[in-house]
Amino acid sequence: MFFAQITRRACLRVAAAALVGACALPALAAGGNPALISWDDLVPQDWDPSGQFNDLIEQGVASWDDSDPRAQQLYDRMRKVWDEAPTVADMGGKSVRLPGYVVALEEGREGLTELLLVPNFGACIHTPPPPANQIIHIKLDKPIKGFESLDAVWAEGTLEVMRNDSEMGVSGYNLRHASLTRYEGL
Repeated sequence: MFFAQITRRACLRVAAAALVGACALPALAAGGNPALISWDDLVPQDWDPSGQFNDLIEQGVASWDDSDPRAQQLYDRMRKVWDEAPTVADMGGKSVRLPGYVVALEEGREGLTELLLVPNFGACIHTPPPPANQIIHIKLDKPIKGFESLDAVWAEGTLEVMRNDSEMGVSGYNLRHASLTRYEGL
């Protein structure tokens, strides 16, 4: 069922947001190197979107069909909450490094020029996209070849708190002067 998939994913994302702080890494690295951050560092510690959906249990949401008009209304409601997900202002201007997956937005003969970086394989490709505070928009200074959607990468650059709306989702952050390398563990 479409709705059941949304509900499971939403619960997993809410649970991940609740773990913020438990595995947060330092926002600044010594010696001018980019700080290794986790995706949890990009979610405010007090953000809990689950409270905005408390009424669903009373409505019998678990029994809804994919074709039920209420399922689409719920999806629209969830999208609004996810798209407006708060960011962490203190992350702005930080030189960071984090792993993620590529969601290509623009590429040409010269290579990839614009992408979203997301924490989960298939995010933004499958519905629904993650919350905005779990999507980073990257517009590369120079095109880069050899990368495509769903590739696991390390991204480095200067984090900027800024919303951007694309056909694949709303991002809460940008990564300026970004570089990508293949993900090969820590």
